Amino acid sequence: MRADRLLLALALVLFTAGLGRDTFDRWVDATQLPVLVTETSTEMRDRNGDLLRLYTVEDGRWRLSVGPDAVDRRYIDMLIGYEDKRFFQHAGVDPRAILRAVGQALWHGEVVSGGSTLTMQAARLLEDSGTGQLSGKLRQIRVALALERRLSKDRILQIYLTRAPFGGNLEGVRAATLAYFGKEPKRLTAAEAALLVALPQSPEARRPDRNRQAAGDARDRVLERLGGADILSESEITAAYSEPVPFARKPFPALAPHLTDLALAESPVAPRHTLTLDRTLQQSVESLAKDSLRTLPEGVSVALVIADHRSGEILASVGSASYASGDGRQGYVDMTRALRSPGSTLKPLVYAMGFDRGLAHPQTLINDRPVAFGSYAPQNFDGAFRGELSVTDALRQSLNIPVILLLNEIGPAHLMDALRKSGLAPELPGDQPGLAVALGGVGVTLTDLVQLYAMLANEGRTRPLHWHDSPPTTPIHNVISRSAAWQVGDILAGLTPPPGAPRGRIAYKTGTSYGHRDAWAVGFDGAHVAGVWIGRADGTPVPGAFGGDLAAPILFEAFQRLKPEADPLPPPPPETLIVSTAELPQPLKRFTGREAVFRPDEDAPKLVFPPSGARLPVDGIGLAVKLRDGTPPFTWMANGAAVLTGIHRRDTVLNGLSRGYSTLSVIDAEGRADRVTVWID
Repeated sequence: MRADRLLLALALVLFTAGLGRDTFDRWVDATQLPVLVTETSTEMRDRNGDLLRLYTVEDGRWRLSVGPDAVDRRYIDMLIGYEDKRFFQHAGVDPRAILRAVGQALWHGEVVSGGSTLTMQAARLLEDSGTGQLSGKLRQIRVALALERRLSKDRILQIYLTRAPFGGNLEGVRAATLAYFGKEPKRLTAAEAALLVALPQSPEARRPDRNRQAAGDARDRVLERLGGADILSESEITAAYSEPVPFARKPFPALAPHLTDLALAESPVAPRHTLTLDRTLQQSVESLAKDSLRTLPEGVSVALVIADHRSGEILASVGSASYASGDGRQGYVDMTRALRSPGSTLKPLVYAMGFDRGLAHPQTLINDRPVAFGSYAPQNFDGAFRGELSVTDALRQSLNIPVILLLNEIGPAHLMDALRKSGLAPELPGDQPGLAVALGGVGVTLTDLVQLYAMLANEGRTRPLHWHDSPPTTPIHNVISRSAAWQVGDILAGLTPPPGAPRGRIAYKTGTSYGHRDAWAVGFDGAHVAGVWIGRADGTPVPGAFGGDLAAPILFEAFQRLKPEADPLPPPPPETLIVSTAELPQPLKRFTGREAVFRPDEDAPKLVFPPSGARLPVDGIGLAVKLRDGTPPFTWMANGAAVLTGIHRRDTVLNGLSRGYSTLSVIDAEGRADRVTVWID
């Protein structure tokens, strides 16, 4: 602004003041103020109030809410001492400052210092008006006078602290301190405070990340002027001169991106969200997930959830290890909420339900041998059979056939009901659950699995997980007994941990879904529960991926980052039956099932081919038949008449069969039999 315009501005101010007190008051009171509510960045904070993530306002600016009480008092004193010494005395316009500015301009022939008060600057920032036009200056004066009548000094100062420009898309002192110093403005050095005082005067020309020299010169001029203002000591000024000026902007916090996006979507107008996460832990496990990608194939990602199973509070949540990267891992997909096959991780619940129903005990012997349930013949992962072994060993070895035998007695529908009672929302590919549910034939999320294991860790009672700062009001359910929950936990704690990890401190289970699409590890100690998922977001296979090899080491490392030592698992409840196999009641020594007396022996002969109901051409070459189990020699019969006797082979050919329906039977040496009905063309 030229000196003549400053003089004109002064004359107009004096003229306005000369209108008379009443007229002047009416003029000020009639001022239509701009909108005082300023849109600020949405803030996501952790359980301790620490910043997790910020979102820009609608126009892409970083503008953070802040008041004088949240800013270093020395910065406030320096700002007022440099910009507006009589801020707390004037009514919005400082006549002495204007007279000084006009006098200096007339003397030097150019503007040497401005006459704007902090209130006038707040008025300009609210209306985003310029400073060079006379009309704009007069408007600022009028709005400043009105602001002083309607707002407190602290509120006016808050407007400036929130809206002042600091270069680029930074507005407000909090955005500036986070971007340039990586910290909140509560504690500032003298050099930092001086730089913040200098930047709003010419925010683009003095940006430290664009023109470090100009920023340093402007900072030093502030220090020089304040040297005699009794705000800074001589030693503080000397130290401030030697402090380096930042040369780059620091990234704003962006922790837990998937969960904070979810919180924002649920409540988009809330200026601040407080989550149950722990910032330090979240930062550590995000680093763990990213580090683990180095040894994983292309396109494979990692998700992780840690919670306190005593309160249900989620302490860390990693939806993927590469949220915004373009490395083909589809990191934008939140894999803590994606439906996936859980592999073997549901087996502990099946065993716990079997313990509660009196079907088995950890030391009950169960036979791992070929079985078939209609057309469903489950196989172990390696295709081998172990014969008779304890339930404890069957679970630790994650064998498929023993758990299917148990679930056949319990009923898949009851397992689905237990999952829902635990707080899960499982989804079935079909309408009716089958025995394959125990092996992962159902869709669940990583958060679901962690919640399930939180129930096991919490003595069989549901513990709904939550990330809101207020716990849910969901009713508590007893899903399994506390003794069954302890027994399963004790078995899982006996699993061999990854190399170098402590033994017996964490009860955990791994799982691998069909086709190696998902690798899992879920576990708990006496206080916390955690789960890890590894796979591809699009569900394509990861050849050679096993939960024990890939996910378990990450699980144990997550516990290590959570705390130095695992909390001890609880002792057994008093009602828990802890005995050897020999000391068990007779019905529990060997698993037979409740209806074993009505079923044939497990090794009785079973016709494998042809299946019952088949329609078969014979064409004079006989009918090929095949059986499994049984004790030779065998007798083959058709419609009650013996066709072959004394046969030791388990596959043969029956001749002389008539057309139409035939009932084929086989009888072994012990008189046990099996039969099928077929149609012969």
